[in-house]
Amino acid sequence: MKYHQIDSALFIKNRQHFMAKMKPASLAVFNSNDIYPVSADSTMPFDQHRDIFYLSGVDQEESLLVLFPDCPKEKHREILFLKETSEHIAVWEGEKLTKEAAFKTAGIQTVYWLQDLEKILFELSTQCNTFYINTNEHYRANVETETREDRFTKWLLAKYPAHSVAKSNPILQELRAVKDPIELDLMQQACDITEKGFRRILNFIKPSVWEYEIEAELVHEFIINRSKGFAYTPIIAAGNNANVLHYIENNQQCKAGDLILLDVAAEYANYKSDLTRTVPVSGKFTDRQKAVYNAVNTVKKEATKLLVPGAYWEQYHEEVGKLMTSELLGLGLLDKADVQHEDKDWPAYKKYFMHGTSHHIGLDTHDYGLLHLPIQENMVFTVEPGIYIPEEGFGVRLEDDVVVQKSGAPFNLMGNIPIEADAVSYTHLTLPTKERCRSR
Repeated sequence: MKYHQIDSALFIKNRQHFMAKMKPASLAVFNSNDIYPVSADSTMPFDQHRDIFYLSGVDQEESLLVLFPDCPKEKHREILFLKETSEHIAVWEGEKLTKEAAFKTAGIQTVYWLQDLEKILFELSTQCNTFYINTNEHYRANVETETREDRFTKWLLAKYPAHSVAKSNPILQELRAVKDPIELDLMQQACDITEKGFRRILNFIKPSVWEYEIEAELVHEFIINRSKGFAYTPIIAAGNNANVLHYIENNQQCKAGDLILLDVAAEYANYKSDLTRTVPVSGKFTDRQKAVYNAVNTVKKEATKLLVPGAYWEQYHEEVGKLMTSELLGLGLLDKADVQHEDKDWPAYKKYFMHGTSHHIGLDTHDYGLLHLPIQENMVFTVEPGIYIPEEGFGVRLEDDVVVQKSGAPFNLMGNIPIEADAVSYTHLTLPTKERCRSR
């Protein structure tokens, strides 16, 4: 792993919190992800399942975690099953976790090799009444691929049909939504790496640069700072490309007078950041571009203030809609008649701002969080309003990641990243010529 080892105290606390919510005489199982094939003998880079990582810190394929807090044998209340390492594996793939290294990572005393799973699980099954299975119930999930977790669940329920079944996901949705101080530090590191990338490209963007060249500059800066790279597929959208919300081709040339929308951010230790900035390619906004930019920034600032403990998701977005409506009226994009006759299910402002303002962020970019529950202290949200005007050839979106505080405004993890219109104008034009003209 590129990142520094995480304090195992985080994973010990996470397991304690999860087990405190389990039913009596119950056992929970969590699997790693597969290494997914591409073609021939090619595979995707391994990316760990966030739930087993959250509970153990193990960042390795063919791993399995068992939690059984009521087990008669104390040593079987927490068990890691790992792929046994060998000299052959060490030569061809690199050494896998040893039992000693697994304890240092996870704080779990009992570690078995995966080949012993069925034998030990049979013993445990005679001592428990309920299996917790881990299904993906995220509100954005739309998964067609059968995962390692899915296959294991299918096998487990067929093997032990007399056991009751419970769901891990609702517990994890609640726990993972509220961040531990160690997690907040990791997310701050991801945001700090993102800041370095953004400052690098501010000195690089100019007319004739290609979107993919900007992408290359960013990934260089991220990786050199111990990130695996982008937290999600980067959006680098010049001109009218910004009006395609999930534009990811990044294959067009930046033109003088354009704005370029950059929805790009780094991960660190599997924790995500999520940044959006919109900057003028030529170094200066037109009056119209700046007016729209400032309107988006105003909505962002006011929306951020609404993320307080006890607030509810739907009402929050309704209030942000009112803020955006006011700004669109001021820009002349809406008139009073548009608002008076709007469809309540699709308000007038949605013509220019059609997506949500915020989502949970953490181990996943669109992180866990039960949206019917009130917002709590130490939840982390994006705040990302936008105005998209295809007929004028540009769109503006601005986004930061903020931590809900016990009182007062949220803490902005990206507070050091330039956002005011004047702070992202003329940046590259003020550099010495030799710095502006780096070869690509």
